Amino acid sequence: MPCAPRADGPTCTRGVENHGADVTSAAHGRLGWGENVRVTDRVNGYPLLLDLAGRRVVVVGGGVVASRRTRGLHEAGADVLVVAPEVTDEVAALVTVRRRAFEPGDLDGAWLVMACTDDPQVNAAVAAAAEQRRVFCVRADAAAEGTARTPAVARHDGVVVAVNGGDDPARAAALRDAIAAALEVGDLPARRVRPTGRGEVALVGGGPGDPELITVRGRRLVAQADVVVVDRLAPRDLIDTLADDVEVIDCGKSAHRHNLTQDEINAVLVDRAVAGKRVVRLKGGDPFVFGRGGEEWLACVAAGVPVTVVPGLSSALAGPALAGIPLTHRGLAADFTVVSGHLDPGRPADEGIDWPGLAAHGGTLVLLMAMERLDLIAKELIEHGTAPDMPAAVVHRATTPQQRVLRARLDELAALARRENVGAPAVVVIGRVVDVLAGSSSPRT
Repeated sequence: MPCAPRADGPTCTRGVENHGADVTSAAHGRLGWGENVRVTDRVNGYPLLLDLAGRRVVVVGGGVVASRRTRGLHEAGADVLVVAPEVTDEVAALVTVRRRAFEPGDLDGAWLVMACTDDPQVNAAVAAAAEQRRVFCVRADAAAEGTARTPAVARHDGVVVAVNGGDDPARAAALRDAIAAALEVGDLPARRVRPTGRGEVALVGGGPGDPELITVRGRRLVAQADVVVVDRLAPRDLIDTLADDVEVIDCGKSAHRHNLTQDEINAVLVDRAVAGKRVVRLKGGDPFVFGRGGEEWLACVAAGVPVTVVPGLSSALAGPALAGIPLTHRGLAADFTVVSGHLDPGRPADEGIDWPGLAAHGGTLVLLMAMERLDLIAKELIEHGTAPDMPAAVVHRATTPQQRVLRARLDELAALARRENVGAPAVVVIGRVVDVLAGSSSPRT
């Protein structure tokens, strides 16, 4: 690429990346094209993102480095010419190839050249020919002898991060990987600010309460959101990390209290997405486990709004685990059933839950939203065959600093919970597995 002309003659600063190294002439004067230069330990580079689509880029060399650079340039849409005596079939199938030694005329019409052979003399000849033609050259063997650098690159959701480590590739790669990991989990402020014109909804399971138990993808989507519609049991600490201009809509849904009805929530999701916003519906647990996520999905689909779901760790699994209760255990329980306890257990089975069938089943029973009816549920199960002394437990506010665990016989559990003033939110576990680890040190009680 030519340098910008100046009234007193064309000049150019060597390098397109900032490596922390200057380049000066032997007389410490201004550099003209084709002049001999001395590279000191500092290079003043100017970082650029090059649009190479449809433009000729020459790669000299056919080895591993050359092949990697060729693939990247091809993916960028460049018109790539590879010059090398030997070239892999993979490269030959992608780009134009000249199977011979390099000739200076190979650079005619090129915008950029990569000198990637294992012969320093050949690479130097490529760099010299590029200098004469005012074409930027990257030397794979000696970065300081070229006029451009290739950075370590991370790409994420439209963000391109290019890192140069002062001509130390390992240093650059380590920084690139750290930045990429931070982008992946949402630890960097990468939320789009400029409107994209196309909104979408993500139904994100926030997990059982501890913000560290949300999935990586879920946390990233929360960090990128323009609007977050949040439930009472979602990990609220994540909300505190959002930018001030993110709209947070608190549903506050709990038993007998709703800031918004489900129809109103559906309408909010659709309205904000149609306005071009990235909307996250942040729920406790998993969106499709007693979370009415299916209704929200259908509302978005009916409105033509793109919608995705991010599974979350349900408290039905996390609560027992952190209370030291395995839901399955060899010789005691080969399966488990998760049931909503918010329905009146006195209803017929065809209108509610088959409590007689559950009582007869030998697996572990996990109840969510059951604290208000725990007395009635225990009575129903015992009447249909569950032993009154069946081990049972309540795990209150699982995974949070307020977690409490109560253990008792099934026929005494509800009374114990009342005495201890333990209510919702809680997970109830009924089965022989409740006590199987009771004599050992549990993970958290």
